[in-house]
Parts: sequence; C-alpha cells; structure tokens
Amino acid sequence: MIIKRIGVLKAGIVQSCVMALFGLLIGLCFLLFGTVLGGLFGAVSDHAGAGLGFGLLGGIGMVIFLPITYAVVGFVAGAIGAAVYNLVAGFVGGIEIEVE
Repeated sequence: MIIKRIGVLKAGIVQSCVMALFGLLIGLCFLLFGTVLGGLFGAVSDHAGAGLGFGLLGGIGMVIFLPITYAVVGFVAGAIGAAVYNLVAGFVGGIEIEVE
C-alpha cells in the first residue's frame, strides 16, 4: 500500500482536535498549579484570598484560551503539513506501508 495523497481539510481537522485536547490538558495543569501557587504566594503576603483568586482566574482563563489557541494552530499546521506532503509525494511517490 502506498499513501499517495492526504486530504488537507481532514488532516487539519484531526490535528485541530488532537491539539485542542492537549491544550485542555495543559490548561487544567495551569488551573491546578496556578491555584495552588496563587494561594501559597498569597498566604506568604497575608493576602491568601487575593492570591488564590488570581491563581484561579488565570487557571480558568488558560482552560478556555489554550484549547482554542491550540486548535487553531493545530488546524493550520495539519493543513499545511498535508499540503506539503501531497506536493512532495507527487515527486517521490508517497510513503510505502507494508501490512498483513
């Protein structure tokens, strides 16, 4: 079997979904660690509530912002990657895959 062409739109959509999931995972890490660190730094400076609030707000912002950003960048990168593959595969014949 030889992969001669990859659908540009489908490759972009798949890459977008995968990257959005990674963005969500990283955003959740920001939420967890930002809240913990915000509370700790706030406790050191006698403003525990403010530090915790800022950490929580920043974490929630990352949970919203990162998946959207990663999805957009993932779509563009996936579409460009598929288009470049199609161009190169036209010259060299594609990737050969051996299956049983």
